[in-house]
Amino acid sequence: MRRIVGIDVARGLAVLGMMTAHVGPDDHGPVPPGGFSQLADGRPAALFVVLAGLSLGLLSGSTAPVVGTRLVQARVRILVRALLLFALGELLVLLATPVVVILPTYGLLFAIGCVALRWSRAALITAAGVVAVVGPPLGQGIAAGLEGARPTVLAEITVGHYYPAIVWTAYLLVGLAIGRSDLRSTRLRGLGALVGIGLVVLGHGGSWVALHVLGWPAALATAEPHSSTTFEVVGNIGVALLVIAACLAVADRWPRTLAPLAAVGSLALTAYSVHIVVIAALGRTVVYEATAEVWLGFLVTTVALCWLWAATVGRGPLEWVLHRVSTRAADIAPDRVPEVPVTTAP
Repeated sequence: MRRIVGIDVARGLAVLGMMTAHVGPDDHGPVPPGGFSQLADGRPAALFVVLAGLSLGLLSGSTAPVVGTRLVQARVRILVRALLLFALGELLVLLATPVVVILPTYGLLFAIGCVALRWSRAALITAAGVVAVVGPPLGQGIAAGLEGARPTVLAEITVGHYYPAIVWTAYLLVGLAIGRSDLRSTRLRGLGALVGIGLVVLGHGGSWVALHVLGWPAALATAEPHSSTTFEVVGNIGVALLVIAACLAVADRWPRTLAPLAAVGSLALTAYSVHIVVIAALGRTVVYEATAEVWLGFLVTTVALCWLWAATVGRGPLEWVLHRVSTRAADIAPDRVPEVPVTTAP
């Protein structure tokens, strides 16, 4: 499968955005509210999951979803990747950094995505809407019922505070719907950008109305990062659509200029994992006492090393393992071709 530069650029922005959320300094400025650092809180992670869904769509046939043995192979590849991502995520959790690792939830979402590979775009968007509306109150209710109980990994990644799969599945389904679209269409890109703007206004404007006019409880009406409310999900999907549309358009015009950023996106799993390891090595102060110098060091080093690796080696080390293991696991016999009777000339 030929890589799409614009998607790699968007994924690179998501990875660097998550790094900024982890080791970037807080500026607390008035514009935008909360400062520019607040833009990197929650939104890059949501974009990361939307792009995961998009990748599942590309892996399973894009605009022509696979069927038969090809569908089985796609599901096996995705499930194997889900297990590997979950295992890698739990290893990173053991490092006990102040960072909430997204990979365990990411792995669970991959497994959930297998169910929806044959759904139409309309069904995917409808299901995403239902999850975005029903998921937040349902997740909060389940989490409240589990208070005092012994925490489990499954409960944490399903209804936990930061990346609850019961809500974040909406991002994956939207991404899968995008993956079923013609990403080369300028009309669809423009439509995606317009829908993105509308969703941003609806999410954040709707939150303001719900809080200050209707008097809804903040637990359901806020659009704060990692609140996992309907309003936050709607706003984050809007941001993701805007970023993806912009990256596709800009990358078509200046692919070489964006090559360093695209390299980060092509090595996203490796870059994300290594930055968690580096945080563990440097200590908690790199997060709790973040400085601009350290933050820029993370970004510049990540971009430089990823660009060098992509230019000289190609696929990243963790990406290679994921690809190799999943494709070998899915190496099953193809559908049998019916035998055609052979006739001889009289």
